[in-house]
Parts: sequence; structure tokens; C-alpha cells
Amino acid sequence: MKTKIFLGTDHAGFELKEEVKKYLRKLGYGVEDRGAFKLDAEDDYPDFISAAAKEVAKNPAGKGIIFGGSGQGEAIVANKIKGIRAAVFNSDNLEIIKLSRTHNDANILSIGARLVSKETALKAIKLWLETDFSSEARHKRRLNKIKDLEKKLFR
Repeated sequence: MKTKIFLGTDHAGFELKEEVKKYLRKLGYGVEDRGAFKLDAEDDYPDFISAAAKEVAKNPAGKGIIFGGSGQGEAIVANKIKGIRAAVFNSDNLEIIKLSRTHNDANILSIGARLVSKETALKAIKLWLETDFSSEARHKRRLNKIKDLEKKLFR
């Protein structure tokens, strides 16, 4: 089985998350859904996003895909967790997908479900999962600086 993928969403991304879950399993990925587990317009994204991000932080070989209306608030929550590098995707520009992996080694992809089609989201997810970190010295150096900041901030 391939990399384990942790999912999280609120009501805004619920339907897309359910489609992505099926798609990932079809591609052979292990999937762990951290909620929402039902469509509830009153739910709060920090509850589900933090649960998914904490799992990614505990499982360095895993990755996360989170969903919300714009993906912005969800990325903000995920990036509060030590070890998480969440990138936002909420357009049709796939270049950000490649850069988030090759330059930033993003381990969570935050998708704006109200701003991208299901087809675009699936294409972006496949590209994101298949794109490796470049491991160039300059990118490693920058990630190490992020890790140093985390050590100071998360004592």
C-alpha cells in the first residue's frame, strides 16, 4: 500500500472529501478520515483540521489533504501544528502544487472546495502526491530554518 493520507474537512468541503476518499483508495492509498463524518452546516473546521494535522505530524511518512470553503482558514489551523507545512490550492494553477512539494516539501494540501471543481481537485491531488521534494541544498536549508523556528516556538 502507498502512503497513508489523512483527511479533514468541515461542511464546506464535505462532499469533495467524500469523492477524494474514494479516488485515493482507488489509487491504492491508505486513507484515514478525521472528519467531518456527516454534513453539518454548524460544524467548525478547526476541530477536524487539527485532528488530521496532528496525525500527519505523528506520521512523517504520511500526508494530509484538508478541505474548506477557501482552504485558507484550514491551512492556518494546520500550520499551527509543529511539523506541518500546509499549502493552499484554490485555483486552476497547478504550478503551486508542484512548488509546494519541490520547494516547500508541503505535507498537507489545503483545498478550497468552493473554488475548484472536483476534476481540478483530483488532478491537483494526483500531481501533489506524485511530486517529490527536490532536496536541493537551498530548499533543505530553508526547511531547516523552519524546523529551528518550531523548536523555539513549541518548547
